[in-house]
Amino acid sequence: MSLGFDFAQVATATMVLFAVIDILGSVPLIIEIRKKAGEIFPMKATMVSLLIMVAFLFLGESILKIIGINVNAFAVAGSFVLFLMGIEMILGVRLFREEEGNAKAASIVPLAFPIIAGAGTMTTILSLRAEFEAINIIIAIVINSLFVYMVLRLTNRIERLLGPGGLIVLRKVFGIICLALAVKLFSSNIKELFV
Repeated sequence: MSLGFDFAQVATATMVLFAVIDILGSVPLIIEIRKKAGEIFPMKATMVSLLIMVAFLFLGESILKIIGINVNAFAVAGSFVLFLMGIEMILGVRLFREEEGNAKAASIVPLAFPIIAGAGTMTTILSLRAEFEAINIIIAIVINSLFVYMVLRLTNRIERLLGPGGLIVLRKVFGIICLALAVKLFSSNIKELFV
């Protein structure tokens, strides 16, 4: 199809971003932020995170060129981050620490950034850029943003529906997806660094 649209790429990128953003796994954290801030604004948080992700998709590579790093090298580095994030999800350990933001701006910091559009998401977007067409990644970002919006709107209901056990199982499943993508990214980009 035109513009390089590929359903398989969209599906893969959507699942990978879903695993990395891990909005369902962040439900307890979102509830905590809501308690501290008094209120969060789902549309505002969703739109800001979407803009950050799309901007990084197009500007991230230029930023890398300025500092002399190619996308393949970034994808290999990203594969390590994804691998560690997968380990976090599967083993239930905490390897990455996020700084707490000001409660008054909770819909932007820390909700939109770094919880939704954090370092792991940015790394993943650029890593996907090394493999997939931009249009397919944009569609995946939009699909995930719609899902993020629904989760932010229905946080309390989702927590009751899934329960603690359901959230844990979900995190572990998407942890395995992260590990698989990390291996794929590493194996398909490492050889490009030595040609």
